[in-house]
Amino acid sequence: MRVEREMMRGAGPVAVLKLLEGGAKYGYELVETLARTSNGVLDMGQSTLYPLLYNLEAQGLVKAEWREDGAPRPRKYYALTGKGKKRLAHDVAQWQAVAGAMRALGVLQPALGGTA
Repeated sequence: MRVEREMMRGAGPVAVLKLLEGGAKYGYELVETLARTSNGVLDMGQSTLYPLLYNLEAQGLVKAEWREDGAPRPRKYYALTGKGKKRLAHDVAQWQAVAGAMRALGVLQPALGGTA
């Protein structure tokens, strides 16, 4: 199941920032990791990811640098900035609040251990 466009608009940036929390990644690596780790739910093509990355870069949340890492051609790697780390923490707290509210409404299953 893929997430509808409006939900992806909110989830996509947070998902990308969360993946970059683990270290710099290049675009195609982000596409593959999102698809794999979310079982296809947050699957987005490169035509969706790159504008998202450019937007995050314009906001100062990520920085980009070209690297030659043994690939046939240089790759552009994206990494979180300090501002991006703060934004990620804020956005994660917001998503947790939404998830807690949805659990309280019975939309989501209770978290393991019975805590919201």
